[in-house]
Amino acid sequence: MLKAAEVKRKDVLSQNIFAVTKGLESAITTEHYSRYDGLLQRLDPRVKLATFAVLTAAVSFTESLAVLAVMLILVPLPGILSGIRPGFLLKRILLFIPVFTAVIAIPALFITKGDPLLSVGGHTIVTVQGAKTAAFLVLRVTDSLSLGALLVLTTPWTKLLATFRWFRIPSLFVSILSMTYRYIFVLLHTVNNMFLARKSRTPGTLTAKENRKWLGHTLAATMVKSLHISEQVYSAMLSRGYRDDRLTITRFKLHHRDLLWLLFASTVLTLSVWTG
Repeated sequence: MLKAAEVKRKDVLSQNIFAVTKGLESAITTEHYSRYDGLLQRLDPRVKLATFAVLTAAVSFTESLAVLAVMLILVPLPGILSGIRPGFLLKRILLFIPVFTAVIAIPALFITKGDPLLSVGGHTIVTVQGAKTAAFLVLRVTDSLSLGALLVLTTPWTKLLATFRWFRIPSLFVSILSMTYRYIFVLLHTVNNMFLARKSRTPGTLTAKENRKWLGHTLAATMVKSLHISEQVYSAMLSRGYRDDRLTITRFKLHHRDLLWLLFASTVLTLSVWTG
């Protein structure tokens, strides 16, 4: 694997090779966490999915900023008890989506009418209602993302898909989700190999125009290859007896810890709804 210190030449090929490789490393690390013997990993996947879905719904409907703030503090604790490094979890939660949501929420500070919170020269710049609207949006997205990240990080993908089918989610949706997840890695490896092959055959540094031209051809070739792979995989599945459903050997069984987690989640849900 390439490290940041090793990528000294600031050309497009090196940067893209490094980005694709880091994406593969991140995916592998995520699967590794789901195999830990931690708090959430021991729970029945059905219990986790149901409780996380209900808590996400509670986050979406609560009208209390205090509840959302407390949830933001409490949600990472089960992840820490499950062996997930706090830095890794915070990077997953806070790196992109909440920041992007904050950018979307910024206009609400200035266009929402209400009581003045910040005034300049006698003109209201930010209103109390606008600040509350922006805070609700950012906290709700961050809390929901935290719950989703914990579910994915602590549940093996095969068990998560089997849980979807147990809850009678349409098999077509589950199959598409399964194939998308699986062949993302195939395409990442393909793109990585293309970048490495080009890099090994390029004695010097390409110009910006040459890089753009080559990247355009690479994107087009990758799209064509992905379509070709999808057709081949589907034909292979049909020839092996695929009938729009997935077979799984996963057998679920409830334990005392699952009932305790249900009690804990129900208590949190009741308190959040009552307080909100």
